[in-house]
Amino acid sequence: MSTNLADVHTDSPKETRPIFQEISICLGALENGRRSGNSLWIERWTERIENIVRNELPSGSGFDSGTTLNFEKSTPNKLVFDTSFHHMNDVGIYDGWTEHSVIVTPDLSVGFDLRVTGRDRNEIKDYIADTFAYHLRYEIEWRAPMT
Repeated sequence: MSTNLADVHTDSPKETRPIFQEISICLGALENGRRSGNSLWIERWTERIENIVRNELPSGSGFDSGTTLNFEKSTPNKLVFDTSFHHMNDVGIYDGWTEHSVIVTPDLSVGFDLRVTGRDRNEIKDYIADTFAYHLRYEIEWRAPMT
């Protein structure tokens, strides 16, 4: 009996991990690239992080400016995301923005601790925290940057 290698490959389990962990690991690899002066790896790991943030973290539905990772303030043990929320009034008309940072740090009992900064207009910080917690726990497939 012969085995089709394509079938073996497609049937093998894919490695997944939560988004917060993937970004943390990528930041560690990015730091290693910076320390070694490897500009190719700096570019590739930066692109990987930016793609994850752009495609997997809140954008739209009030997060109308999307979300960005603050590379200057982030480390493998502290993720800092910047976002804005576009508020609506009681009749559904947009009537202003609030600016927020979402700070994620390790917590051994639950995976991570999350804190939202900025003005708490209409108690939006609870909603932002819940939305980010949901997205950051979502499992994605691990992929190394292309060489």
